[in-house]
Amino acid sequence: MAKEQPGKLEVKSFADHHVITQPNPLRKVLLRVPESDLDDPVGRAEKALAGLSGEFKNWMTIEADRLSAAHAAVLRNGFTVDNREELFRAAHDIKGDAATFGFPSAAAAAESLCRIIEHAPNLDEVPSDLIAHHINAIQAIVRERTRLDTVSTANELSRQLRGVADEFLMHANRDRPEHLEAILAPSIAPGD
Repeated sequence: MAKEQPGKLEVKSFADHHVITQPNPLRKVLLRVPESDLDDPVGRAEKALAGLSGEFKNWMTIEADRLSAAHAAVLRNGFTVDNREELFRAAHDIKGDAATFGFPSAAAAAESLCRIIEHAPNLDEVPSDLIAHHINAIQAIVRERTRLDTVSTANELSRQLRGVADEFLMHANRDRPEHLEAILAPSIAPGD
């Protein structure tokens, strides 16, 4: 079978420049689809998410319960390597998933908890109430999300938790300037 000759270059000359148009050999293999048959992957994804939206609250409840269980293990056995990692992973998963599932204030509170776990020089010296308040806030935000008046309260709670956490971390890391830079770096808080 003889190979078809490629098209020729087309050169248009103008007073101060030339335009060279190269033939496109892919035009022969391009399949034209009528507009009525076009696939809309974004539309399909939105439809799938709408179908799953009823599950979002359940997923967040499961994640919040996982965080509470990790905290309970810390209260029972202290900050072992495994307990610390599970508490961090549970908070980090909430931080990453909560906004997608419609719980942005829970994401902010979880981020603040992650910062404490990540930047505290010694987790055993972190006031237990500070960690408990973060976990209780996340639980309350997930549980009470359906009430319209809770959004501003949840945002304010997350903002205040972050402020207290940052204050604690600045004090705890006052002798570790390399950590202070990361702690003092701005991040986006709810309502910003």
